[in-house]
Order: sequence, then structure tokens, then C-alpha cells
Amino acid sequence: MRPEDCFDDLADELAGIEGVTPPTGGSGFGRSAIRFQNKIFAMLVRGQLVLKLPAERVDALVAAGDGVRFDANKGTPMKKWFSLDPESGQSWLLLAREALDFARSDS
Repeated sequence: MRPEDCFDDLADELAGIEGVTPPTGGSGFGRSAIRFQNKIFAMLVRGQLVLKLPAERVDALVAAGDGVRFDANKGTPMKKWFSLDPESGQSWLLLAREALDFARSDS
């Protein structure tokens, strides 16, 4: 399945949760983002799932080889943003729910 299709399925799965809004399209950063109370917690960037998670969780996922810290083309990887390797066995839905929980706690 294409990453775009996986992401659409993920957005559909999370859309029924109170406070969660699916991607709105358009242009610019966050156009393909799933949000909680208008805060981005998951998005598809260059065919990869990108999630906002606690820095310690990002460190653990990177150390396990599941992906890298996300870099928004500014040359500096972000501490709380994780880009999942497409070859990783991690569940998109479980990681997205983790990111949603983090967004909730950060509200």
C-alpha cells in the first residue's frame, strides 16, 4: 500500500476522536497534517509518517533504528519530531495514538 493511502486510512481512523481534525490540504507546512485542537501531531512528509512525540521517545525510536529526527529542510533535526522509516515494523496507528496522547498532554 502506498504511504499516502496508509496516511489517509490513519486520518480516517483518528477523525472520529473529539478534537482531532484531518488534513485540510492547501499549501505550506502542515497541509497534510492531522491536528488535535489545531496542533499538528501527525503528518505525511515526502512519503514518510512524521509524528510529534516526547524527546525521550524520539531518542528511543531513533536508537532502535525505526527512523530519524525530522528535519523541515532547515538543517537542524527537531528534538520532538520523528520521521518513521518506511521499512520499520512500527504500527502507524499506535505511534499516531501516542502522538495524540502527547498533544493532549501538551494542551
